[in-house]
Amino acid sequence: MKKIDTGTTPASAAADHYTFKVTAKRLLLAAGGGLVLFAAGALVYQSGAWDKMFAAQDGASGASASHEEAGAQARAAMLAARKARKTDGSAAAPIQPVGKDGYFVPPAESEIPDGPVGDAIKRGRDIFVDTPKYAARYVGNSMACAQCHLDSGRRENSAPMWAAYVQYPKFRAKNNKINTLEERINGCFQYSMNAQASEAGKAPPPGDDIYKELMTYMYWLADGAPTGEEMRGGGYLKLKETTLGYDARRGLAVYEQNCALCHGADGQGRREADGKVRFPPLWGPEAYNWGAGMSRIDTAAGFIKANMPLSKPYSLTDQEAWDVAAYIDSHERPRDPRQTGTIEEARAKFHKGEKSYYGKVLDGQLRGVGVARPAAPGA
Repeated sequence: MKKIDTGTTPASAAADHYTFKVTAKRLLLAAGGGLVLFAAGALVYQSGAWDKMFAAQDGASGASASHEEAGAQARAAMLAARKARKTDGSAAAPIQPVGKDGYFVPPAESEIPDGPVGDAIKRGRDIFVDTPKYAARYVGNSMACAQCHLDSGRRENSAPMWAAYVQYPKFRAKNNKINTLEERINGCFQYSMNAQASEAGKAPPPGDDIYKELMTYMYWLADGAPTGEEMRGGGYLKLKETTLGYDARRGLAVYEQNCALCHGADGQGRREADGKVRFPPLWGPEAYNWGAGMSRIDTAAGFIKANMPLSKPYSLTDQEAWDVAAYIDSHERPRDPRQTGTIEEARAKFHKGEKSYYGKVLDGQLRGVGVARPAAPGA
């Protein structure tokens, strides 16, 4: 910054207000304050207080029912219609519960029933939210289901579980066959949670209670959802590629400004004092592997656009979302477990046509080689 010379000498100490030193100091303080506010905002948003705050503002302004109230009313209407139709076949059929934003409204936590079914729902929820703790034997990194499917699998446009449950059985091009929901969850363990590096060395075996309880939780979340329908907000946002395309180098600046505060400059995330992951790692041995859907740049771009930064969804431009997705997915991560031969063979067989850096040379290094967890002492 160049100090402007007015040709006069300051008449009093008040002129110091405009010196380079003082101005620079104030700019640095303002920047630091902005980072603190951003971090606080992220934590407030993640806690759910953000929605509650705006719901309170709606009520104070005399506006129509808040988002939460509208959702609760839609669910109450569906349940009432369901009850009426049990005794009167001519009564109107229940209608899918939809909130003011047009998205499906899953049941609230307070609606979890008592008894064995409710207990299974709670166990499934716990596995979903903290997979490394409740399915530790089969998790080979620091990822949990809820880190890609936000708000405990409820959030629209983050592939919510209420939409997934009603889609299966389903044909998937990824493995060229009809998949049951259990098989789909198995894939999440293999790719997103890198089960190959876990204590068991593989995903949970068929019929394991982990699948049963996760599916019970998903079934409960999908109460009132139409079977077989591709629901609004049911996957990740499909973000059209920009005319400039995507660029990992441009994405670095976006990452530093919008992501590093939570996920770390090194992309390794942040943990609570007790070791629990607060913000997940985005690359390296503790992140999803090269076979995960999120390693595809288009998938990551859509997720980021609709959900990140956590306190400011839809705040990035489309270009920024594409570029930062490219930056994140340009880093090395655990190898694709489907690779049995060369990377080139695996790319041709499993990654053909993908928007991915797998099998490509970036900054002089071939991507897809993989990075593993350090061996435990004495192992």
